[in-house]
Formats: sequence, C-alpha cells, structure tokens
Amino acid sequence: MKKMKKVVCFGLISAMMLSAFAGCGKKSDSGAIRIGGTGPLTGGAAVYGMAAKRGAEIAVEEINALGGMQFELRYEDDTHDAEKAVNAYNILKDWNVQISLGSVTSQPCVATAAETYADRIFALTPSASATDVTKGKDNMFQMCFSDPNQGSASAQYISEKKLGTKVAIIYKNDDVYSTGIFETFMDKADELGINVVSKTTFNTDSQNDFSVQLGEAQKAGADLVFLPMYYEAAALILDQAKKMNYAPKFFGVDGMDGILTLEGFDTSLAEGVMLLTPFSADATDEKTVNFVKKYNEKFGETPNQFAADAYDCVYAIYEACQKGKVTSDMTAEEVCDIMIEQFTTLKFDGLTGAGMTWGKNGEVTKSPKGMVIENGVYVGLD
Repeated sequence: MKKMKKVVCFGLISAMMLSAFAGCGKKSDSGAIRIGGTGPLTGGAAVYGMAAKRGAEIAVEEINALGGMQFELRYEDDTHDAEKAVNAYNILKDWNVQISLGSVTSQPCVATAAETYADRIFALTPSASATDVTKGKDNMFQMCFSDPNQGSASAQYISEKKLGTKVAIIYKNDDVYSTGIFETFMDKADELGINVVSKTTFNTDSQNDFSVQLGEAQKAGADLVFLPMYYEAAALILDQAKKMNYAPKFFGVDGMDGILTLEGFDTSLAEGVMLLTPFSADATDEKTVNFVKKYNEKFGETPNQFAADAYDCVYAIYEACQKGKVTSDMTAEEVCDIMIEQFTTLKFDGLTGAGMTWGKNGEVTKSPKGMVIENGVYVGLD
C-alpha cells in the first residue's frame, strides 16, 4: 500500500512539474489572440496607465467589430513599480498571454522585458522609452521615441527655433527616463552650441521642493528651462516658479503629456509650456478626429499621447498578425518568431506617425511634433 502511495505521489509531482514547464508554450483556448500588458492603473502615475489601457481597448473593440481576427485584451496594475510589474506579468503569463504590450513606464518595463525575453513572448510597449527596455532583446519593440531620440530632438528643436539664449535643465537623477533624456540632450546641446547655464537635479525623496533648482536657473539668467520628466514634478515646478515670480519659457517631453488632466492642477500655470510629442488631440485628420470622439464619449476626457500610442500598438500588432498569418492556436513562442520578422519589415501609419518603421533593435522611426499649451489645449508650433 505504501508503495502504491509513493507511485501516485510521484506521478502527481511529475504532472505538476510538466505543467509548470509547459506554461509558456500553452495556446489560447478562447478563439482570440491574447494580448496583455502592465501599467500603473492606480497611484500617482495612473494617468499614464489608464490612458494606455483605454486606448488599447478602443483599438481592440474596433478590430473585433470587423468580424475577422479577434483579440482579447487584459491589463494588470503595476503601480509604476518594477517588482509589482513582474508579479503582474506572471499573472498574464498564467493567463496564456500570446503577445505583450510590455509595461507603460520605463523602469517597470525594463523588468518585464527581461521576462518576456526569457519566455520568448513578443512585446511592443506603447510608452516605455528607456534604451534598457530593448537593449539585447530581439523580441522587445517600442511605439514611443527612445530617450536618446527625445533628448537630441528636443535640443535640435530648441536650437532651430531659437527658443532660448540661456538654457537651464532640471532632471530627476534616480529615474532612467529622465536621466536618459538629459544625457542625450547635453550631447546634442554641446554639438549645437546651446548655452546651458544651469544643470540641477532632484530625486524621488526630494521632488516636493524645487526652490534651489529654480533659484539657480533664475540667478543664471535662464530664459528657457528644459524639463525632461513626468508631469507630476513638472506641475510643482510650474507652480513654484510662479510663486517666485520667475517666468522663463518651459520646454518638456512626452512624459509631460497629461499635465492638463492632473487633479487639482491650475491649468493656467501650463500656459505657454512647449513639448515634443508624436500626437495632438487637436489634429484635424479623420483618424485622429474619430479616435478623440470615441475616447471622449467612452471615458469623458481627451486622450493623451499614451492613449494614442497604445491604440497604435494594437493596430500595428493587428497588421503584423494578418501579414504573418498568426492564429489563436499558436504558442506564444511561435507567434514571437513571426512578429519579429514582421515588425522588422513593417511600414505602419497610425495616430502617432505616418510611415513608421522599426529597426532590429526595436526602436521606432517617426517624427515628433512641437506643441504649445494655449488656453488649456495643445496647439501645433509648426
């Protein structure tokens, strides 16, 4: 009897082990291709995660309504935390996700990209722009500009448009997004001869008081302040600058998109703020008008760049799946091989750019747009 129990026990353990090892090779049993991503759906960065989730949802609804290839979408909350992002990704893996939207913000996406690379699941992040997201990973792609591109493009734009004669920079030194943009901005600024008169930093623990950084910029006579950061810190900087009676031009990057919807923020403080972004909700082309209308009707607000990038992600995945003849009964690894081949040859027109292409390093090529906030809306600078 004891011998029989041992045999049964060994058989159960073996079955459990086989099931664990087979997890990544499972196929969808829903008849739809399963797409999953992680993002901050709660917490201070939730405006980014919720926008991406909602933009992706609209794209999936539109595609499924066509009646052909079907998608099933699932987002898990990572609260903009790398460890929680890995836990959220593991939930998606247990769900048998076949294609990933990575993570919405850079640091969590660096962590989940390592997992999708090991598991051979293709990933296309809408907005995680750090170079470490894709570095050394042939199956990780970006819909957003990479940090180096944002930094150099910002310097180029400021120089070409002669926006400032003395430039100050305030950046976050414990954030890969902010430091990555700062470093490439400085390289390009040196090349172009931009007069950078002040460089100051802050970190997560000190991002409530910017009097020292603003004071140094003001003392140096900076007439333009470059802010490579997310909108929460930027909102405080704008508020504190006004209280100091310091009124330079402010120039930001795509992480500042969303500042107008920040709860409790006086949007008049953002009047005249400039930024580079690939998307304008005020554009008049048919594709943008329809997307903005649907988003507003469904969620009661105007979509930002993160929503548009996620919408484009789903449609780019759809085109690649069609061309590669991806089906829901394929394993994630089979889908991954097809998607890598398709994305390195794909030319895609979306809300955030026309004629987009991707290199083998996963980086997208598309052109940014200069925008300025006027009367509470984004207006094209060009």
